[in-house]
Amino acid sequence: MASLKLIRRRIIGVRNTAQITRAMKMVAAARLRRAQENMEKARPYAWKLREVIASLAYRTAHEQHPLLDVREPQRIGIVTVTSDRGLCGSFNINICRSTQKVITEFPDRDVELFTIGKKGQDFFSKRGAKIFHYYPGVFQELEFSQAAAVGSEIVEKYDSGGFDRIYLVYNEFKNVVQQRIITEQLLPIEPQSVMTAGSSNIDYIYEPDPRGVLDKLLPMHVNMQLWRVMLESYAAEQAARMTAMDSATENAEELVAELTLQFNKARQAAITTEIGEIVGGAEALK
Repeated sequence: MASLKLIRRRIIGVRNTAQITRAMKMVAAARLRRAQENMEKARPYAWKLREVIASLAYRTAHEQHPLLDVREPQRIGIVTVTSDRGLCGSFNINICRSTQKVITEFPDRDVELFTIGKKGQDFFSKRGAKIFHYYPGVFQELEFSQAAAVGSEIVEKYDSGGFDRIYLVYNEFKNVVQQRIITEQLLPIEPQSVMTAGSSNIDYIYEPDPRGVLDKLLPMHVNMQLWRVMLESYAAEQAARMTAMDSATENAEELVAELTLQFNKARQAAITTEIGEIVGGAEALK
């Protein structure tokens, strides 16, 4: 049986760990509240913009703009969104596995990654994946300008023919205890597949001209979808970290209870041994 001093040290260490995980849970909860507010503000605008752009793509000939042009997918780009820090359960590994699954769907194609988040960069760089660009420190101070910078580079490379298709892989925030991994096509912009009730096939009137309107709207759409994805991922990360730290705190408290019981048993055994030795010594003196 372990010595009393060793067990006492383990109890102190586990209690200190529980204090840290409890504090991390509270920090994640506070960050989640702010992240969820920002995400809920951006969602309606991003979804409505996506609906409008899909309707516009339905009514517009693909050759009118490169971001609508559907090409044979020879070079694939995947934007994978992970976190910069760990201690958030299976949040990052699930995203990396989903990204690997997308990569395997194009065995004879040239696939390159845009990695947002340090964990995704570390995972794929160790496995020899082709990384076109890494965006470090995005989630340290999340701003729309960061999404616009990523979007501008993606649009430029797609416009110049550097990529034929762009996918997004990220965690969508569903609720505090559940996140959903989403894989969706970002470029080319997919047209609305089924027209809604009451809609018509009447074309829009473009002022001053279709290309000028599309040049403004389509990059704005890409930037806004990336911004929504970053907000979704950040909120999902905080929720996953809060859940993971809550489980870690509970496990630490259970371990403290087990170690305390073990400590009491060891102390009782030591006391019994000492009493036995004293009684034995007294009997020997008679």
